[in-house]
Amino acid sequence: MSTRPTKDQLAAAYGKTIPDVLAPGLDVLFCGINPGLYSGTLGQHFARPGNRFWPALHNGGFTPRLFHPDEQEELLKLKLGITNVVARTTARADELTDDELREGGKLLQAKVEKYRPRWLAVVGITAYRTAFGFPKARVGRQEHRIGETGVWVLPNPSGLNAHWTPAGLAVEFAALRDAVVTR
Repeated sequence: MSTRPTKDQLAAAYGKTIPDVLAPGLDVLFCGINPGLYSGTLGQHFARPGNRFWPALHNGGFTPRLFHPDEQEELLKLKLGITNVVARTTARADELTDDELREGGKLLQAKVEKYRPRWLAVVGITAYRTAFGFPKARVGRQEHRIGETGVWVLPNPSGLNAHWTPAGLAVEFAALRDAVVTR
């Protein structure tokens, strides 16, 4: 889709799912909270203009240049992937229930056990806390592991998350990148 989605297209995307960008043996499987309506309309992760995931990925050292959402499949060549805690699209992540997040955590754990990435990077501390039952978790490397997979929590790159600047996001993504390179 070359133009911005219409209001009707966004409304029609409510509750849809989009495919994971996933393969066995990735270095990092990035995990969003759930797709937004813009992503659901386009079928691309972190697709809404203003979402800072793609710049943070680049500025954190994971990609050689700034990728765009329509290039998401190119991540597999870099041993990176994308999934979500909850698959269904919503206008805002706060529309998800705690039960949905906990169920999503169980499904995510099974996905990680099957595909065995070196790292799972959950992009959103509140979603991680609820999905995995660690209410005091902080951004960064977690003691929690899923099999041999290390777990890292990154700040939510949504433009709605004003607590984190683009520079701060880049620092956190770079810390994970350093762990990927040294492990």
